[in-house]
Amino acid sequence: MTPLESQPFSVRQLDLNARYLSIISPDFDFDSFDLVALQLLKILDATVIEKECSADLHIWLVDFEGCRLLLKGEHYSSALWLEAMSEDDLDTLAFVAGLLN
Repeated sequence: MTPLESQPFSVRQLDLNARYLSIISPDFDFDSFDLVALQLLKILDATVIEKECSADLHIWLVDFEGCRLLLKGEHYSSALWLEAMSEDDLDTLAFVAGLLN
């Protein structure tokens, strides 16, 4: 992981009850989402399993150390967040938040 001073990503909000981690990220639009998302995944050493895209929402299934999380990005607001797929993944989501803090 890169040093904090060069880190373009940080935690906006971690809500374990809602199973999501909102991430402060560089601004992106529909066409640049992949670049921003791949930069985050590189920092986390996570990999893409599957990608889905709709008119305003990107949804990627990612693997982080054997745990599957959903990476979502809404380009109109440049909102980026990770979602745990089950209660079992909440510790991993909290761990990722710790990496980004």
